[in-house]
Amino acid sequence: MALGDVWRSLGGAPDRLDRLAVTGPARVLPSAFAVTTAGVAAVGASLLAATAGPVALDTRQLAVALRSERYLLRDGRSVGPPFDPLSAFHRTADGWLRLHANYPWHRAAALRVLGCPADRVPDAVAERAGVELEDALHAAGGVGAAVRTAREWRETAGPPPALVAHHVVGAAAPRPARRPRVLDLTRVIAGPVATRTLAVHGADVLRLDAPDRPEIALQWLDTLPGKRSALLDLRDTPTREELLAGADVVVTGYRPGALDAYGLSPAALAERHPGLVVATLPAWGEGGPWAGRRGFDSIVQAACGIAVAEGSAEAPGALPAQVLDHATGYLLAAAVLLALDAQRRAGGTRHVRLSLAGTAAWLTGLPAEEGEVAEVDPAPHLQRVGALTLAAPPGTVDGRPLRWSGAPSFGTAAPAWR
Repeated sequence: MALGDVWRSLGGAPDRLDRLAVTGPARVLPSAFAVTTAGVAAVGASLLAATAGPVALDTRQLAVALRSERYLLRDGRSVGPPFDPLSAFHRTADGWLRLHANYPWHRAAALRVLGCPADRVPDAVAERAGVELEDALHAAGGVGAAVRTAREWRETAGPPPALVAHHVVGAAAPRPARRPRVLDLTRVIAGPVATRTLAVHGADVLRLDAPDRPEIALQWLDTLPGKRSALLDLRDTPTREELLAGADVVVTGYRPGALDAYGLSPAALAERHPGLVVATLPAWGEGGPWAGRRGFDSIVQAACGIAVAEGSAEAPGALPAQVLDHATGYLLAAAVLLALDAQRRAGGTRHVRLSLAGTAAWLTGLPAEEGEVAEVDPAPHLQRVGALTLAAPPGTVDGRPLRWSGAPSFGTAAPAWR
């Protein structure tokens, strides 16, 4: 049972599993992989970790939640496509490459490497070998991955990261129970889904973004409900340290070592602010030859064999949702909630680690789902928040549906705890 295995890896008590009731069709998203099973396990774990009472999850709502960005409307209209036109599969001289150009700085890096205007990108990519081009993109600050089979990925990257790892990185007394304060240093989808989930379960979440790195509107509108959002240069040491001193949880979604200069490594945080729960979420894991590379859900799918399995070597495909992002987000929320509980009981500064590559390895190892895919009407699973239509948070707690509280607003809050 996927949920049981996940719950054990998270450190959850086995006798708490029977509190989750799952309803709805067994298969709600078409895929070569067990995406419904994975979604139930990830979201179910987050619900179990959030409360001691009964929880429930309907797979039809799950299907909407795992694609929440697709249902976002503002004043009844779309706020734009989820991908830049260049963020696509491009044929190379020896296969395919998936490019990521959603952020302006990654798009600019790709155009520098290819030495051409945007309308010539497919032709320029076709003249290059996939692995050579992905290396060049990485060196230039861009993002891309040659499409590989699962076997080719194992030969490239070695053993995959564990789905979840958790350990104590320093001694600390148990902290008193209170509404958790979560400092959110994440972007895109996976990390923001984790902190969005923590917010809907009662945490006070403050997201920080650099003033010169604006977030894509679709992403912050979808993942900021229930949080506050502030702009802060992390070189502002007094403000940064004041926020850390008041936090209970720090969640980061950057490459290993990327925030060390700001004293944000787990070891440094354990020394200066003992008793924190620190959660790290890189794309490729904490070690291995790709640990220092940038990555996104679509890029991990391309590199690790999912794109070939969802299509073919001649026509790569994609999962029916950004499942690596969403599942990792819910799993990370569960890991944080369980680590908070452990800290309150036994103390210590606790570090939990997940990665998109670890989630990909777990997903591809699940038994394939069988049966027809049920059509899902999204309307019952949407919520109106001000001018926005959003996918409602999945699940019920003690028989009550979860709901977002407050409309999102990017960068308008003060960088301070309430």
